[in-house]
Amino acid sequence: MLGQMSLPESNKPSKMLVDYSGTWDIVSNVNSEAYMVALGIDFATRKIASMLKPQKVIKQDGDCFIIRTFTTFRNYESSFKIGEEVKEVTKGLDNRTVQSVVNWKNDKLVCVQKGEKKNRGWTHWIQGDELHLELTCEDQVCKQIYKRTL
Repeated sequence: MLGQMSLPESNKPSKMLVDYSGTWDIVSNVNSEAYMVALGIDFATRKIASMLKPQKVIKQDGDCFIIRTFTTFRNYESSFKIGEEVKEVTKGLDNRTVQSVVNWKNDKLVCVQKGEKKNRGWTHWIQGDELHLELTCEDQVCKQIYKRTL
């Protein structure tokens, strides 16, 4: 009887569980003020940001992602490959340099950002026709929901 051979965890091909590609418009934004305070964003910028209605355009090719966030105030682009740590400047937010790594956790995208702020990162997941985003910094969590438009 021959035993089954399995690849070590690091050599296993990743599998795409969910297709995040599309255009998504924000419909809900909870606790963004406290989240921005935790990031150290100034009062005037927080007031402007609280009035914005971001749109996300996500392009996914297997484990490679480009996430573009558009607003009338600022635009931001993040590109990454699952499991690869990248140096990122958070220009759309607080202009800090962080080391970011995104991994699959079941069907969720989970990003851990190491840098000046503790417990920083985000989680994306799709539930029905909604894209959920939880942004974390220190002890604050901002919860956003987007609806697919394209």
